[in-house]
Amino acid sequence: MTTATTIHPSAIVDEGAVLGEGCRVWHFVHISAGAHIGRGCSFGQNVFVGNDVVIGNNVKIQNNVSVYDAVTLEDDVFCGPSMVFTNVYNPRAAVTRKAEYRRTLVRQGATLGANSTIVCGTTIGRYAFIGAGAVVNRDVPDFALMVGVPARQSGWMSRHGERLRFTGNEAVCPHTGDRYRLVDARCELIES
Repeated sequence: MTTATTIHPSAIVDEGAVLGEGCRVWHFVHISAGAHIGRGCSFGQNVFVGNDVVIGNNVKIQNNVSVYDAVTLEDDVFCGPSMVFTNVYNPRAAVTRKAEYRRTLVRQGATLGANSTIVCGTTIGRYAFIGAGAVVNRDVPDFALMVGVPARQSGWMSRHGERLRFTGNEAVCPHTGDRYRLVDARCELIES
């Protein structure tokens, strides 16, 4: 079954932007011409999406988020209200640095909490969870829970978004029963 994409009349989707089926584009959104967006994505009020942006399937971008050039969001990423991406590490109004954009990659299933900031040039691992207000200035491992300014790892999260409590090297998601293990300071899902 094909689901139509809905675009609010106040939104601007520039000619050339590619949106998959079933997307929802709400009030005052602007999607630039070069953006490539997958199926089933939701863009809350006042979202901006740049030209050099790739967004996977089922991505949820809440109100007041700007996804600037050089950002890639894989499938199932959640961007909380008013979280921030950057694309220049050392901006100055009087110095043009468009050739110096640093790429940011947010891997599948990651959550970026409300008012968090992702400094350009970082990779956020699969199913990582960035707490509200955290400032990420380095790469984040898969399943990591990051909090604070600057963000520091505070634990591990399951694919379902539940805090993992390890006994030895193993943990079980309290909601799904999925099992995880720590190997060389990395968290891995144990495939059944």
